[in-house]
Amino acid sequence: MNLIQITPGAGGMYCGNCFRDNALVAELRRQGHDTVMVPLYLPMTLDEAPTVGTTPTFFGGINVFLSQKLPWYRSAPAWLRQAVDAPWLLKWAAGKTAKTRPQDVGELTVSMLRGEEGCQTRELEDMITWMSRLPRPDAVYLSNALLLGFARRLRSGLGTKVISFLQSEESFLDSLPEPFRSESWRLMAERGRELDGWIAPTRYFADRMILRLGLSPDRVRVAQSGISLDGYRDLPSRSGQGFRGSVPTLGFFARMCPDKGLDTVVDAFIELRRQERFSNLQLKVGGGCGPSDQPFVDSLRRRLAEAGLSDAASFHPNLSRDEKVAFLASVDVLSVPSRFSEAFGLFVVEALAAGTPVVQPDVCGFREIIEATGGGRLCSSNTSSALAATLGELLVDPVELRRLGDCGRQAVAERFSDAAMAREVLEQTRFLIAGSRTPHSTGPG
Repeated sequence: MNLIQITPGAGGMYCGNCFRDNALVAELRRQGHDTVMVPLYLPMTLDEAPTVGTTPTFFGGINVFLSQKLPWYRSAPAWLRQAVDAPWLLKWAAGKTAKTRPQDVGELTVSMLRGEEGCQTRELEDMITWMSRLPRPDAVYLSNALLLGFARRLRSGLGTKVISFLQSEESFLDSLPEPFRSESWRLMAERGRELDGWIAPTRYFADRMILRLGLSPDRVRVAQSGISLDGYRDLPSRSGQGFRGSVPTLGFFARMCPDKGLDTVVDAFIELRRQERFSNLQLKVGGGCGPSDQPFVDSLRRRLAEAGLSDAASFHPNLSRDEKVAFLASVDVLSVPSRFSEAFGLFVVEALAAGTPVVQPDVCGFREIIEATGGGRLCSSNTSSALAATLGELLVDPVELRRLGDCGRQAVAERFSDAAMAREVLEQTRFLIAGSRTPHSTGPG
């Protein structure tokens, strides 16, 4: 098949959706499908080989912002627009995104969802023109539903089918101020009728978005996300029946921010350390940490210092892929108790690939993943006390920790690899294409 994947870059920040899309494109190519990765906004920061190649970055972040704010700029000369798309300028812009006002983000989200009727019409036409020079794609994938404004022009301009992945859009949209929140949801429901189908990573998130967007259930398919197992395959099996190090270690690996529940993990750790039987427990925190995250991390360091536990906790921001794999293989159990509507939770699969069991709150799609892998436990509520109680039950039983880790690692190798993900995505793509409308129809679906 000829396929195009459109994925927004997150600049200098690690992004789970970018990791997932990049792994998907790489595996689709390995399986013999001509697949083009088209980046948007800002460069993608990845911990594995990028699949972008020489494809330009469309909807460059600076051009998008200026088109939104300055009506005259929408007809600016091409040389000026090309100049502000310079890689070094986009890299500079990436460092400024944390200072963007919620009002600005809301306006831009609505404009992008309006597509050819929004302020970024010129950027959209530039992308369509470039894609029209490629072999006609069998399908174009949108990384997430925030890109639904592209669907009408992609279908009419390329004569192709358009399929959107669902990847945690809900939490972002619900964080927008009004009236942009309500208008964004309305536009997504409206523009979603122009799609040929949807692919969600869990049944939980598929059902949730069917409800919120009024989607036809038969047009929303499920294909679980997966990861490249490079590096994980080389890890030795957990030996013996004890802990991986001289003392038990609790891990966290995700963006170091409140949404991912890092403060819940820190509070659970402090609670466990107050118990005699866990007096030697250590905490290792890894993951993305940008300038906007640093004040939050500093506050947690102070909290640990006030509890006399500064020496028992370590922070490891922005690790390389090899460092991440080693990190996940060095902890005995991992928890990322996300507060927002997590569509999947790639960090769970990454931990299990390293043979490290997980403890997660019984929210979002975590139950699906844990039941599918047998690689962890669910705690009763998303609170530090509930998390501490479930962690405590496992940390006193290293034999069970090893059993859960072994089950999870085997299941990931069989069902949550990049190869398995690509096969599932292709299967669901063929199903959606076979039952879709003609590319030029925009009626209800």
